[in-house]
Amino acid sequence: MDQYSYKTLKAPAEGLYKDKGSKFIAKAYPVVGVDQCKEIIGSLKKEYYDARHHCYAYRINPVDGQVRSNDDGEPSGTAGKPILNQIYSFELYHVLIVVIRYFGGTKLGVSGLIKAYKTASGEALLNATIITAHPTMDLELYFDYSLMNAVMRVIKEENLKINGQFYDKKYVIKLTVKKVLVKKVMSRLEKLRGIEVKLLNSN
Repeated sequence: MDQYSYKTLKAPAEGLYKDKGSKFIAKAYPVVGVDQCKEIIGSLKKEYYDARHHCYAYRINPVDGQVRSNDDGEPSGTAGKPILNQIYSFELYHVLIVVIRYFGGTKLGVSGLIKAYKTASGEALLNATIITAHPTMDLELYFDYSLMNAVMRVIKEENLKINGQFYDKKYVIKLTVKKVLVKKVMSRLEKLRGIEVKLLNSN
Protein backbone atom coordinates (compact mmCIF):
# COMPACT_ATOMS: atom_id res chain seq x y z
CA MET A 1 0.00 0.00 0.00
CA ASP A 2 1.20 3.53 -0.77
CA GLN A 3 0.55 6.63 1.34
CA TYR A 4 -2.67 7.25 -0.57
CA SER A 5 -4.36 3.92 0.11
CA TYR A 6 -4.73 1.33 2.86
CA LYS A 7 -6.50 -1.95 3.59
CA THR A 8 -9.51 -2.04 5.90
CA LEU A 9 -12.77 -3.92 6.44
CA LYS A 10 -15.84 -3.39 4.29
CA ALA A 11 -18.21 -4.32 7.13
CA PRO A 12 -18.20 -5.82 10.65
CA ALA A 13 -17.28 -9.50 10.96
CA GLU A 14 -17.22 -12.11 13.70
CA GLY A 15 -15.08 -15.05 14.79
CA LEU A 16 -15.41 -17.71 17.50
CA TYR A 17 -12.97 -19.92 19.41
CA LYS A 18 -13.70 -22.40 22.21
CA ASP A 19 -11.30 -24.14 24.58
CA LYS A 20 -11.92 -26.03 27.84
CA GLY A 21 -15.34 -24.48 28.31
CA SER A 22 -14.20 -20.91 27.66
CA LYS A 23 -15.77 -19.12 24.72
CA PHE A 24 -14.01 -16.30 22.85
CA ILE A 25 -16.26 -14.16 20.62
CA ALA A 26 -14.27 -11.86 18.33
CA LYS A 27 -15.91 -8.87 16.70
CA ALA A 28 -14.06 -6.84 14.06
CA TYR A 29 -15.18 -3.41 12.86
CA PRO A 30 -14.14 -0.79 10.32
CA VAL A 31 -13.78 2.47 12.28
CA VAL A 32 -13.14 6.13 11.53
CA GLY A 33 -11.34 7.11 14.72
CA VAL A 34 -10.65 6.50 18.41
CA ASP A 35 -13.97 7.98 19.60
CA GLN A 36 -15.88 5.42 17.53
CA CYS A 37 -13.72 2.63 19.01
CA LYS A 38 -14.63 3.78 22.52
CA GLU A 39 -18.34 3.85 21.63
CA ILE A 40 -18.25 0.32 20.22
CA ILE A 41 -16.30 -1.07 23.19
CA GLY A 42 -18.74 0.57 25.61
CA SER A 43 -21.72 -0.82 23.70
CA LEU A 44 -20.27 -4.36 23.69
CA LYS A 45 -19.59 -4.21 27.43
CA LYS A 46 -23.28 -3.43 27.95
CA GLU A 47 -24.45 -6.11 25.52
CA TYR A 48 -22.13 -8.78 26.93
CA TYR A 49 -22.30 -7.54 30.52
CA ASP A 50 -22.00 -11.07 31.92
CA ALA A 51 -18.68 -11.83 30.16
CA ARG A 52 -15.46 -12.02 32.18
CA HIS A 53 -13.27 -9.99 29.80
CA HIS A 54 -13.65 -7.57 26.87
CA CYS A 55 -10.16 -7.35 25.37
CA TYR A 56 -9.41 -5.26 22.32
CA ALA A 57 -6.94 -3.71 19.91
CA TYR A 58 -7.20 -1.09 17.24
CA ARG A 59 -5.03 0.58 14.61
CA ILE A 60 -6.34 3.75 13.02
CA ASN A 61 -4.46 6.22 10.86
CA PRO A 62 -1.83 5.03 8.32
CA VAL A 63 -0.07 8.40 8.67
CA ASP A 64 0.40 8.73 12.44
CA GLY A 65 -0.44 5.10 13.29
CA GLN A 66 -2.78 5.44 16.28
CA VAL A 67 -2.51 2.04 17.97
CA ARG A 68 -3.76 0.63 21.26
CA SER A 69 -4.35 -2.76 22.86
CA ASN A 70 -5.95 -3.73 26.18
CA ASP A 71 -5.87 -7.00 28.14
CA ASP A 72 -8.87 -6.08 30.32
CA GLY A 73 -7.73 -8.10 33.31
CA GLU A 74 -6.11 -11.01 31.48
CA PRO A 75 -2.39 -11.61 32.22
CA SER A 76 -0.26 -8.91 30.58
CA GLY A 77 0.41 -9.55 26.89
CA THR A 78 -1.94 -12.53 26.55
CA ALA A 79 -4.95 -10.81 24.96
CA GLY A 80 -4.55 -7.30 23.52
CA LYS A 81 -1.19 -7.96 21.91
CA PRO A 82 -2.23 -11.18 20.10
CA ILE A 83 -5.30 -9.33 18.80
CA LEU A 84 -3.18 -6.40 17.60
CA ASN A 85 -0.70 -8.76 15.96
CA GLN A 86 -3.52 -10.15 13.82
CA ILE A 87 -4.35 -6.62 12.67
CA TYR A 88 -0.66 -6.20 11.76
CA SER A 89 -0.60 -9.61 10.06
CA PHE A 90 -3.52 -8.66 7.80
CA GLU A 91 -1.94 -5.19 7.24
CA LEU A 92 -5.13 -3.37 8.24
CA TYR A 93 -5.90 0.19 9.32
CA HIS A 94 -9.03 1.86 10.69
CA VAL A 95 -9.90 -1.45 12.35
CA LEU A 96 -11.06 -2.39 15.86
CA ILE A 97 -11.24 -5.96 17.17
CA VAL A 98 -12.91 -6.76 20.49
CA VAL A 99 -12.73 -10.31 21.87
CA ILE A 100 -15.32 -11.15 24.51
CA ARG A 101 -14.42 -14.04 26.82
CA TYR A 102 -16.81 -16.20 28.78
CA PHE A 103 -14.75 -18.13 31.35
CA GLY A 104 -15.39 -21.85 31.34
CA GLY A 105 -13.97 -22.67 34.77
CA THR A 106 -10.59 -24.02 33.64
CA LYS A 107 -7.54 -21.77 33.34
CA LEU A 108 -5.84 -21.93 29.95
CA GLY A 109 -2.40 -20.66 30.94
CA VAL A 110 -0.39 -17.99 29.15
CA SER A 111 0.18 -19.92 25.91
CA GLY A 112 -3.46 -21.07 25.85
CA LEU A 113 -4.74 -17.53 26.22
CA ILE A 114 -2.44 -16.18 23.51
CA LYS A 115 -3.61 -18.91 21.14
CA ALA A 116 -7.28 -18.26 21.98
CA TYR A 117 -7.20 -14.50 21.43
CA LYS A 118 -5.05 -14.87 18.31
CA THR A 119 -7.28 -17.55 16.79
CA ALA A 120 -10.58 -15.82 17.58
CA SER A 121 -9.50 -12.47 16.14
CA GLY A 122 -7.92 -14.21 13.13
CA GLU A 123 -11.21 -15.99 12.45
CA ALA A 124 -13.06 -12.68 12.48
CA LEU A 125 -10.66 -11.23 9.92
CA LEU A 126 -10.83 -14.36 7.75
CA ASN A 127 -14.62 -13.98 7.75
CA ALA A 128 -14.36 -10.29 6.83
CA THR A 129 -14.31 -8.66 3.40
CA ILE A 130 -11.07 -6.68 3.12
CA ILE A 131 -11.04 -3.68 0.79
CA THR A 132 -8.54 -1.05 -0.33
CA ALA A 133 -9.60 2.41 0.81
CA HIS A 134 -8.42 5.75 -0.55
CA PRO A 135 -8.12 8.69 1.86
CA THR A 136 -9.93 11.82 0.70
CA MET A 137 -10.01 15.54 1.36
CA ASP A 138 -12.94 17.95 1.21
CA LEU A 139 -12.62 21.14 -0.84
CA GLU A 140 -14.81 24.21 -1.14
CA LEU A 141 -14.76 26.32 -4.30
CA TYR A 142 -15.90 29.97 -4.43
CA PHE A 143 -16.29 31.59 -7.85
CA ASP A 144 -18.40 33.83 -10.11
CA TYR A 145 -20.92 32.36 -12.51
CA SER A 146 -18.68 33.18 -15.48
CA LEU A 147 -16.35 30.35 -14.34
CA MET A 148 -19.11 27.74 -13.97
CA ASN A 149 -18.44 25.89 -17.24
CA ALA A 150 -14.69 25.76 -16.64
CA VAL A 151 -15.14 24.52 -13.05
CA MET A 152 -17.65 21.85 -14.07
CA ARG A 153 -15.28 20.68 -16.82
CA VAL A 154 -12.54 20.01 -14.23
CA ILE A 155 -15.03 18.25 -11.94
CA LYS A 156 -16.27 16.03 -14.78
CA GLU A 157 -12.83 15.21 -16.23
CA GLU A 158 -11.36 14.35 -12.81
CA ASN A 159 -14.51 12.41 -11.83
CA LEU A 160 -14.93 14.37 -8.57
CA LYS A 161 -17.78 13.93 -6.12
CA ILE A 162 -19.97 16.99 -5.46
CA ASN A 163 -21.27 17.08 -1.87
CA GLY A 164 -23.25 20.27 -2.22
CA GLN A 165 -23.59 23.53 -4.11
CA PHE A 166 -25.33 26.84 -3.40
CA TYR A 167 -25.19 30.56 -4.16
CA ASP A 168 -24.13 33.10 -1.53
CA LYS A 169 -22.77 36.23 -3.27
CA LYS A 170 -20.59 33.73 -5.11
CA TYR A 171 -21.21 30.18 -6.27
CA VAL A 172 -20.00 27.59 -3.75
CA ILE A 173 -19.34 23.95 -4.59
CA LYS A 174 -18.24 21.37 -2.02
CA LEU A 175 -16.13 18.49 -3.35
CA THR A 176 -14.58 15.27 -2.07
CA VAL A 177 -11.25 14.49 -3.73
CA LYS A 178 -8.94 11.48 -3.34
CA LYS A 179 -5.72 12.67 -1.67
CA VAL A 180 -3.70 11.24 -4.54
CA LEU A 181 -5.48 13.71 -6.85
CA VAL A 182 -5.52 16.81 -4.62
CA LYS A 183 -2.36 18.46 -6.03
CA LYS A 184 -3.46 17.88 -9.62
CA VAL A 185 -7.00 19.16 -8.99
CA MET A 186 -5.77 22.20 -7.03
CA SER A 187 -3.34 23.05 -9.83
CA ARG A 188 -6.07 22.90 -12.48
CA LEU A 189 -8.53 24.94 -10.45
CA GLU A 190 -6.03 27.61 -9.45
CA LYS A 191 -5.28 28.26 -13.12
CA LEU A 192 -8.83 29.58 -13.39
CA ARG A 193 -8.49 33.24 -12.45
CA GLY A 194 -10.93 34.43 -9.83
CA ILE A 195 -11.57 31.10 -8.07
CA GLU A 196 -10.92 30.58 -4.35
CA VAL A 197 -10.20 27.03 -3.17
CA LYS A 198 -10.37 26.07 0.52
CA LEU A 199 -8.95 22.77 1.79
CA LEU A 200 -11.08 21.31 4.55
CA ASN A 201 -10.81 18.11 6.58
CA SER A 202 -9.10 14.85 5.66
CA ASN A 203 -11.06 11.56 5.71
